[in-house]
Amino acid sequence: MSSTNSPQSPQAAVGEQRSGGRWIAHWDPEDPTFWEQSGRRVARRNLWASIFAEHIGFSVWSLWSVLVLFMTPEAGFSFAPEQKFLLVSVVAFVGAVLRVPYTLAVPLFGGRNWTMISVSALLVPTGLAFYLIQNPDTPFWLFVVLAATAGLGGGNFSSSMSNINFFFPEREKGWALGLNAGGGNIGVATVQLVGLGVIALFTVSAGAFVPLFYVPFLLLAIWVAWRHMNNLSGARTDVAAQIAATKDRHFWIMSVLYIATFGSFIGFGFAFGLLLQSQFDRTPLEAAMVTFMGPALGSLIRPVGGYIADRFGGARVTLWNFIAMVAGTGVVIASVASDSLPLFITAFGVLFVLTGLGNGSTYKMIPGIYAAKAENMIAAGAPRAEALSQTKRIASSMLGLIGAMGAFGGVGINLVFRESFAATQSAMPAFIAFLGYYLVCIAITYGVYLRTPAGAAPIPAAPARSHSAADADTERVAS
Repeated sequence: MSSTNSPQSPQAAVGEQRSGGRWIAHWDPEDPTFWEQSGRRVARRNLWASIFAEHIGFSVWSLWSVLVLFMTPEAGFSFAPEQKFLLVSVVAFVGAVLRVPYTLAVPLFGGRNWTMISVSALLVPTGLAFYLIQNPDTPFWLFVVLAATAGLGGGNFSSSMSNINFFFPEREKGWALGLNAGGGNIGVATVQLVGLGVIALFTVSAGAFVPLFYVPFLLLAIWVAWRHMNNLSGARTDVAAQIAATKDRHFWIMSVLYIATFGSFIGFGFAFGLLLQSQFDRTPLEAAMVTFMGPALGSLIRPVGGYIADRFGGARVTLWNFIAMVAGTGVVIASVASDSLPLFITAFGVLFVLTGLGNGSTYKMIPGIYAAKAENMIAAGAPRAEALSQTKRIASSMLGLIGAMGAFGGVGINLVFRESFAATQSAMPAFIAFLGYYLVCIAITYGVYLRTPAGAAPIPAAPARSHSAADADTERVAS
């Protein structure tokens, strides 16, 4: 994807036309002059368009977390709770798997082009959902196979985050990635609000209106990407970078942490309505009136998690967030044991907020680790441009891959709920398992990213960069 342009100034450098589409030949957001004169404006325009497209993608991915509320005996369905948990687990699984190839799509096709392609593909699962919810006599296995295409919406996250990662300078990535992810995540709450409106106005017999509602917004998202986004010729994320990322121990460590934060967010978001129906015997309308609040809170708070991590360090914020998640899960367990719906809703809402904060702080840690690696390479004599290019390439791949691992956490959450209900008809064992996992994450975060080994020399501050609190976390593990 080399460019034929040879820009001579920052303004020329963001010239948006080349043969074949809206391509930018040169992009250097770390250059203050370039960023102030023209880079920020272009990056933010792409960010807002990306948020809208990713928002619709998350909504389609979450369609079945809402449509299962419509799958009642009155509507002709006879699926048991564990079957419904399996259904949403399969949808989550497809979305998780697709996040890996979607990371590669941005440099291959261009961020703008791939956004248009991936959003267009969402018309397929939307149409299938419209059909399936009106045909309860469809065999369960076929129902699951066709519904699983909604997982296409889950793949959009990785390509979107990988794309936006290229547009912003290191000092603003926590904010930009948090805003991009949070704006997408809130699609989970949006589709649940749509479901609430449909149930309230038309009853559970009108589930087909939910996917139908999204068709014009899919078309609008395609137009917004076509009109307002750009492709970066210098974007490089390839298979070699993905392989290199998986060989780094920090990939596996950060995957464990992100499974606990994003995996909990998306898993709880898919399961919330089913939990209210299965654990507390709520009607579809009663469940729908509550389910949107948790994902909304978790989504809106995610950029705050990234911003706080920019200021105080991703590892520090993540550690305290996991401690709070353990406490919150303990209250959830108490609410299930006492059969207290108000306590459950309150504690579960707090847990959603904490998953959102943790999503932002853990994701901020990833580019920070590789920014520190680049500084070490430069200090050792490597050319600045080469060091930055190599580490950003791996970091971008890692963002997409860890996003996929986090989505697998959502699969695990719903499978654990399925087994919990199949064995005990209660969510209690599942929440006990989640609490144990969060305790493990506390130990990992402290032991790997915060604990200073005995006898280690103090870590010097990074005077050339403005967020030394965040730098300190990553310099400790950059080698």
